Amino acid sequence: MTDVPPHGGQASPPLPRVRLVDVAREAGLSKTTVSAALNGTGRLSPEVREKARETARRMGYRPNATARRLRAGRARLIGYVVGEFADAPWTFLESPYFARLTAATAATSLRRGYAVVLLPAGSLQSEWADLSLDAVVVADPVADDPIVEDLLAARIPVFSDRSVEGRPGAYWVDVDADAAVREALDHLRAQGARRPVLLVPDSTTRFHTEVFAAHRAWCAEHGVPERVVRVGAPGNGPVIRAVETALADDPAAAGARPDALLVVAEASPPLVLDAARRLGYEVPGDLLLVCVSEDVTAEHTEPPVTTLSLRPEAIAEAGVETLVAVLEHGDREAAGVLVRTRLDVRASSVRPAQSECTSRPPT
Repeated sequence: MTDVPPHGGQASPPLPRVRLVDVAREAGLSKTTVSAALNGTGRLSPEVREKARETARRMGYRPNATARRLRAGRARLIGYVVGEFADAPWTFLESPYFARLTAATAATSLRRGYAVVLLPAGSLQSEWADLSLDAVVVADPVADDPIVEDLLAARIPVFSDRSVEGRPGAYWVDVDADAAVREALDHLRAQGARRPVLLVPDSTTRFHTEVFAAHRAWCAEHGVPERVVRVGAPGNGPVIRAVETALADDPAAAGARPDALLVVAEASPPLVLDAARRLGYEVPGDLLLVCVSEDVTAEHTEPPVTTLSLRPEAIAEAGVETLVAVLEHGDREAAGVLVRTRLDVRASSVRPAQSECTSRPPT
């Protein structure tokens, strides 16, 4: 199909590409000087370097990307997949955590000269085999995710969580899920909670598996009943229904209603608060609340909701740093990176007599 001009007649030919020699001629400099100025090399005065760069900007000069790729031996393209959402591949952008992780990965990569290509979870090899990908970031893969196997078989470096540790061609950045869960539960216990309930996704990702294991170990260590409600699907609706299940009156547990809620399944903090109130709970008087969330609305509810942040920007920064070390410096033995989470304590998890809000920076 050919392009048709909007008002009939012949289509306009494309404008000729601005060449390096054109910039040099306009700036009154040699081609070598302009090349050095744009590449940040050579012994040039600041005035000459700025003159060359300003002329190039004004004329719309762009380096020949194909030639640069051939010289470098890389396409400078990074694939990006969120493994947890294979059934609904693009819905991860509705998650504040994954939206921030994706944006931070793209921005950090671009600063290092790489562009990010979004790939759908559960994608077939045929959908990415023809792309010149230098590496692929697989965020939160589920157990036995075939895309990890396919990428490694194709000799494409994989950057993911700790589930890929020890595999040739795979590198990891992860959060300390065990420490995160223990910090949140210790905080709730210090505020008087003795019957906490955990809401966790029914997921096989490493993070959620470790959260469940850490909660079980903590309950055993403190002699606390292990109360867990699993959430079958992502999204506010399923999570709020799980909150209602967790907080509903149980005739068999008279006088033993939950007194704390740790919501690991991502949901809107205001909606979680509303669900608790509909069931007759006062937060924090009857129920202490902590949500694993990057949703900024948590700070503006009444009361403000305590959140456990997984620090997606820090994960992205560490991940791209590892990626560059491998691709550009040949660091094939790059060590994994464990990122500390951050518990931002607010009024929803502090008993009224101790209602001073604090924020704990990561250590």
